[in-house]
Amino acid sequence: MLVETTRLILRRWNSADLAPYSEICADPDVMEWIGDGSVRTEAECAQAIGSFERFWEDHGFGLFAVEQRETGNLIGFTGLAIPTFLPEVLPAVEIGWRFAKSTWGNGYATEAAKASLTFGFKEAKIDRILSIHQIGNEASGRIMQKLGMRLERQTIDPTCNRSVRVFEVTSQDQ
Repeated sequence: MLVETTRLILRRWNSADLAPYSEICADPDVMEWIGDGSVRTEAECAQAIGSFERFWEDHGFGLFAVEQRETGNLIGFTGLAIPTFLPEVLPAVEIGWRFAKSTWGNGYATEAAKASLTFGFKEAKIDRILSIHQIGNEASGRIMQKLGMRLERQTIDPTCNRSVRVFEVTSQDQ
């Protein structure tokens, strides 16, 4: 599976992604608003990449590895998952993203997420997609608004006891 934008390539994961993905997830600034804010070890990242690929096999959609077209470097991920950490919104599909701090402020997350939403609605035939951000992570909230999403609810993430906002968009909104 491959999705291309002007500046990015969204693709499935491979073994060469482990080192750059581990570097991204070891950055406390990147991880501040993910769960309880803990950084991830290389072993945890390897396990995560394996689960990303199994999810693709099981569901026909998932989290894309995102690389810069110009350099071929992995700069993060975006894509679709089931937000099992927040049972009150299930059944649901969530769009999410995580990018290297060195790429922040360049519009990559928005560009990649727009392409991923299009994939979700047109290819995966999903009718409604959520996105969830911890209160305080205003950068992710702005991306959700740029994607045309609207606030659906505010609640508590039971896995870390942090307040979150849940946004939604439907295929009819696109």
